Amino acid sequence: MNAQDIRNKYLDFYAKQNHAIVKRAPLILHNDPTTLFTGAGMQPMIPYLLGEVHPQGKRIADSQTCLRAQDIEDIGDNRHTTFFEMLGNWSLGDYFKREQISWMWEFLTEVVGLDPNKLYVTCFIGAPEYGIDKDTEAAEIWREKFAAENIKAQTADIGSEEQGAARGVRPGERIFFYDGSKNWWSRNGSPETTPVGDPCGPDSEMFYEFDFIEHDPAFGEHCHPNCDCGRFMEIGNNVFMAYKKVAEGRFEPLEKPNIDHGSGLERIAAAANNDPDVFKVSLLWPIVEKLEKMSGKEYDSHTASMRVIADHLRAATFMAVDGCVPSNKEQGYVMRRLLRRAIRYSFDLGIEQNFLEEVVPVIADLYENDFPEVKANREQIIAVLAKEEKAFRQTLRKGLKQMQKYTADGLTGTELFTLYDTFGFPVELSTEEAYKQGINLSENWRAEFDTKMDEQRQRSKTARKGQFHGGLEGTDPIHLKYHTATHLLGAALRKVLNAPDLQQHGSNITAERLRFDFNHDKLTPEEKQAVEDQVNTWIDADLPVSYRVYPTEEALKLGAIGAFGERYGDEVKVYSIGEAEDRISFEVCGGPHVERTAELKEDGKRFKITKEESSSAGIRRIKAVLK
Repeated sequence: MNAQDIRNKYLDFYAKQNHAIVKRAPLILHNDPTTLFTGAGMQPMIPYLLGEVHPQGKRIADSQTCLRAQDIEDIGDNRHTTFFEMLGNWSLGDYFKREQISWMWEFLTEVVGLDPNKLYVTCFIGAPEYGIDKDTEAAEIWREKFAAENIKAQTADIGSEEQGAARGVRPGERIFFYDGSKNWWSRNGSPETTPVGDPCGPDSEMFYEFDFIEHDPAFGEHCHPNCDCGRFMEIGNNVFMAYKKVAEGRFEPLEKPNIDHGSGLERIAAAANNDPDVFKVSLLWPIVEKLEKMSGKEYDSHTASMRVIADHLRAATFMAVDGCVPSNKEQGYVMRRLLRRAIRYSFDLGIEQNFLEEVVPVIADLYENDFPEVKANREQIIAVLAKEEKAFRQTLRKGLKQMQKYTADGLTGTELFTLYDTFGFPVELSTEEAYKQGINLSENWRAEFDTKMDEQRQRSKTARKGQFHGGLEGTDPIHLKYHTATHLLGAALRKVLNAPDLQQHGSNITAERLRFDFNHDKLTPEEKQAVEDQVNTWIDADLPVSYRVYPTEEALKLGAIGAFGERYGDEVKVYSIGEAEDRISFEVCGGPHVERTAELKEDGKRFKITKEESSSAGIRRIKAVLK
């Protein structure tokens, strides 16, 4: 069974269990200031897990595309990808552990056909210091499922990952209890670090064993389900959101617990193949085959390079589907980095000519039957990516000239990092080219290069602080005010510039300011002042802010404005500012907002544009504050 079949059978399976099947959210959530990308299948569901009523009911399922940019440097092994799909289902105060575990067992063993003898599960060992019991309920349900297949399923108390490596797996054991570092879900880790006020709970993960893989002692003395040696692969996680942290050290049961389940589509497909290499599943292997054909080289001899190229181009393709373009900032920067890494690794295959125009159509072919937006934007996607490739190959030529200057006196680690960071040269390419030209590398070049790389990683970590940790940040009063101010700004731009077709091309909100990208020419000083004055006029008018859920087609027919590149489900939330004929804004938006515009001028604050600049070709960027 290929990955496309697994995706469709999963959605059909949960539809039969009375779940509403919703469309994927875009990779770039324009109205979520807390994250660059949709990095988890549950991220778009956060408002409903917190208690907001989902317009399609209490049972929801989907296949959500995800992107985790922090995994870029890990690509090259057999199971990490920056882009992946999560098969998800949710119970919003409806069913709980027994139904979820029973359905997942049925789906994995009967629908997908995985051998139950290869399945292992983990459960939460409990936290008695917080009054949270060991999850023997989930373990007993799993034990029943194994028993029905005549499989002995003994339990084992493991605790931490380190304790698992010291103990290992003993004959007959199938169900393993781990501590909060592994089997507890909150937006910030274990019970002790769960933020006060957050929903949380134990989880139960599912693993597939590739029993022909020998344990690598480099990952610990003994193998166990959470070992990273590759023998066990996590294929899914059931979160039993049953608690709320009400104070430090105190948890209370939720009145209506939720189920939050996510399974990696590519990983289930790898298990169905009984092959741990996710790059051999049907959503990635055709890309590899195309690279083999173009390069004349085989996957087995150029494995890492082909994996990097296949993963990065698939990720960049879906970013383009969702309206992203390469740039030097935020999402556009990540997209540019992915494309440049893919192009750099093409040199290892001997592909030195433009090749994206041939590879990207292969990726589009894999998805356009199941995701109509891929087919609808096919030509635009290819054009965007091919344009970036042509520009980068010019940068590569400049980099080679710079390298020739460096190699005259011997390459240092700092210079190698400059070639990597500025011109996109991987260190392997730089050192290989240096040897070709005859030299010298400084004695400590590797240590110097690694130091610079570590400094960059630390900067990246710092930049990511305050971003997605479960999607719960950014809802304090100042964020709500800036969110509403962003809608007012968009409306003022359309009015002052007489540009009804002006579209939002991205936004970002912090506690200090708002940022709004839009398609237009540079504003004159007079236009900026007029926009600023108009926003303040509407703030002074104390206009009401409200929302209503509409069928998507009806909302668009009524004139609701959506963000450029945004993809919507069957129903959308639409926020209005003002009423009836005095309504000045009518936008598709997930919220939240203030209730009246006058809240924005509390403490004598006024709306002020601090900067108006170019973001990319044809796109302007405004930054503004309330002060």
